[in-house]
Amino acid sequence: MTVRQLRPVDAGFAESAPVRLVFSGELAAPPGAVYRALADETEAWPRWFTAVSAARPTPGGREVRLRMGGRFTETILRAEPDTRYTYRVDTSTTPGPLAGVEDWRLTPAGGGTRVSWTFAADGSRPFLLLLKASRPGLARTFTVSMRRLDRRLAAPSAR
Repeated sequence: MTVRQLRPVDAGFAESAPVRLVFSGELAAPPGAVYRALADETEAWPRWFTAVSAARPTPGGREVRLRMGGRFTETILRAEPDTRYTYRVDTSTTPGPLAGVEDWRLTPAGGGTRVSWTFAADGSRPFLLLLKASRPGLARTFTVSMRRLDRRLAAPSAR
C-alpha cells in the first residue's frame, strides 16, 4: 500500500472542508468518561469503534488501522478535556484524500453526553463523491460504535 502525505490543515477545517459529514447521538456516560475513551484510551478504540482494527498512540497523535484495510496517522489539534477532541489526518493509504480532520464535541445532556462527530475532508472528485455516498454507512458505523462505547463505559470491568 502506498502511503500518501495529506495537506496539513488546522482545526478550523472541520467547519470549512468541501465535504463535512456530521453525526450526533446521546450516551448515558458523562462527558469526562467519553472524553477519556476518545483521547486517552487509544488502544481500546477497536473494542468499540467498529471501523477500527488497531490504534496506538504516537508522539502528538495516533496511528490507526481500519478493518477494511486502510491505515493512517493523525496529529491531535485540539484536546479540551470533557468537551472537544480534534485531530488531523497526516498520512493515509486510502487513494484520493488530500486533507482530513475529525472533530468530536461533547456536551452534557440529561445526565449523559451528547456526542457530535464531524468527518471533514478534501480530496479528488471521485474520493469526495464516494465519501458523500458513504454517508449512510458512516452514520450506521457511528450509531453502532456509540452504542458499544456506552455499554463499555457502563461496565467498568470491561475497560
